[in-house]
Amino acid sequence: MNVLLDHLPEFRDGFLGTLAITAASALLALVLGLLIAGFRVSPIPPLRAFGTAWVTVLRNTPLTLLFLVAFFVVPQILFPGTSPFVLATLALGFYTSSFVCEAVRSGISTVPIGQAEAARSLGMTFSQTLRMIVLPQATRTVLPPLSSIFIALTKNSAIAGAFSVTELFNVSKLLSDKGFAIGWIFLWIALAYLVITFAISGLFRVLERRMGVAR
Repeated sequence: MNVLLDHLPEFRDGFLGTLAITAASALLALVLGLLIAGFRVSPIPPLRAFGTAWVTVLRNTPLTLLFLVAFFVVPQILFPGTSPFVLATLALGFYTSSFVCEAVRSGISTVPIGQAEAARSLGMTFSQTLRMIVLPQATRTVLPPLSSIFIALTKNSAIAGAFSVTELFNVSKLLSDKGFAIGWIFLWIALAYLVITFAISGLFRVLERRMGVAR
């Protein structure tokens, strides 16, 4: 308990840092995932090819390698001076977007094809059909896998701690380097991650129940 109480500001900053990077990268992954999923089911071949390449490359690239690219290539070539938080968010968001895309695409495939055909017969464009007809119906199917994806994202955010981003794993590394008992440090860090993942799981359970009532 003394490890936690004596270094409460560090644990607090790490906890808030993990929350911030998880929320920011989850939002980026959700936006990109929805966009790329739309590309993957698009009637335009170049968009489908781009979506397929995006998912194939990112899903088969180690996350640590993406962090290395984000921190050592992106600042030198594209955006010099970018903060570590932004770079870590980009790496996590891009990586997770490929999994979000596949979850959304599988949800879209559960919607009867007649729904899209009826929308097109009414003169709706592809984007209108996807946004107003298909995605709202696919949401019920997509929520459970999204919950697992964002829980995995929370745990993946620990990699950011190795790149000087203030979050829970970075706090554990700093305290262990000072000679504190690593077992107790990991215990409090694990409990903090459990709080975040249980909150995500609870949020998605609430959303699933609300969507179930709407059904």
